[in-house]
Amino acid sequence: MTDTPLLVNLSILTQRPTGIDVYARQVTSQLKSLEPKLLSQETIKGFEHQVIPGNLSPESGKWGHFRRLVWLQQQLPRYYSRFNSDLIFSPLPEAPLYTRCRFVVTAHDVIPLHFPKRFSRLTNYFRYYVPRVLHQAAHIICDSQSTANDLIQFYQLSADKITPILLGYDSDNFKLYNLPEGNYFVYIGRQDIYKNLERLIYAFEIFSRTNECELWLIGPTHERYTPVLKEQAKTLGIARYLRFLDYVSYAELPRILR
Repeated sequence: MTDTPLLVNLSILTQRPTGIDVYARQVTSQLKSLEPKLLSQETIKGFEHQVIPGNLSPESGKWGHFRRLVWLQQQLPRYYSRFNSDLIFSPLPEAPLYTRCRFVVTAHDVIPLHFPKRFSRLTNYFRYYVPRVLHQAAHIICDSQSTANDLIQFYQLSADKITPILLGYDSDNFKLYNLPEGNYFVYIGRQDIYKNLERLIYAFEIFSRTNECELWLIGPTHERYTPVLKEQAKTLGIARYLRFLDYVSYAELPRILR
């Protein structure tokens, strides 16, 4: 480890990795040459660690989010000073505000601003916390030019401060060389309203009139929206062709995608 190590904020890691968690793990795996120090509740082979509390992730619900933001503000600056760091990398737009800490963050999207909900904690998080983080960041990484444009539009950020780095894939895990066992479409993601899954099901119904296939929906269900989707499929007469698989582990995804 260098005398002024890069600190990597991995307080977001969960036991059931989804989007940002997978991104964080994959990006971290490419930082080994920088000899960073990871702030994480779990150890990752080949890296220096500082163990942090395990109740800061989304798995702990809204209180997990709250504790993480408090930890970022109160504890992360202390680690920054203790380890004589000169930079923090956070794989999501979270960092300590109004401190001497210098940081780079990744912003993945601004969906809650495109689809705002009144009295939503997430909408307020993107309206009031995220912009302060982004304006104080030394630099911002994002997943696409579209997201970069959104950051400029919604937060009045300079384009010079933003670098789009397109997402890759894990070539060690996803080796697409086998033929599929059957004909099916796969959707991977949360079953949230803004994902437009009702339109997907309508499109699938049209396609299935002349093609024998299934539609597999992989990802956490929504207590209010998923029953709507199931009822829609039933009304369209295609319920038997839809499979709601809920969460599928990272190790199992390659088999399904093959």
